[in-house]
Amino acid sequence: MTTRRKVAGAVTGAVAGGAVVALAAAVGLGGCSATSASAHGRGPAKLAVDGGYLPQPLLTDLAAAYLTVVNSGGTAAELTSVTTPLAAHVTLHTTQGTTMRQVESLTVPAGGRLTLGTGGDHLMLENLTRRPAVGDTVPLTLHFSHATPATVTVTVPVRPTTYQPKD
Repeated sequence: MTTRRKVAGAVTGAVAGGAVVALAAAVGLGGCSATSASAHGRGPAKLAVDGGYLPQPLLTDLAAAYLTVVNSGGTAAELTSVTTPLAAHVTLHTTQGTTMRQVESLTVPAGGRLTLGTGGDHLMLENLTRRPAVGDTVPLTLHFSHATPATVTVTVPVRPTTYQPKD
């Protein structure tokens, strides 16, 4: 199944079955003219999200989710929150060494990527409404702050707990 979505001031591409999710969102430069942004080669953030998945949770109330956000634009974007009908709360976390801590936001650098994966930055879904089964898909709405906030909705598949993505 393929779905097209238009989101808060941004147009997304097709979401294909949740396996590889390719979305593009233009995060506006509120208050900046096209001339000033283009003249300096900075253009708006252009985001594509792919490789998302959610390992089947071992617990009934907590799960992690992983994905990659690529920014081919000339302006950084900040991932500030994530929402999903599967959980009461989604928090952003970073792991350094053996310490995991919650953070307010995660940066998607201009011309760079934000990789959410095991042992690093990731999403924690808390107070699950149900325990998803392998093969289910879970919608995640990513909220980015910028001069004009934008949201991107992706659908990620639930994978076996032991799943390891290929590089």
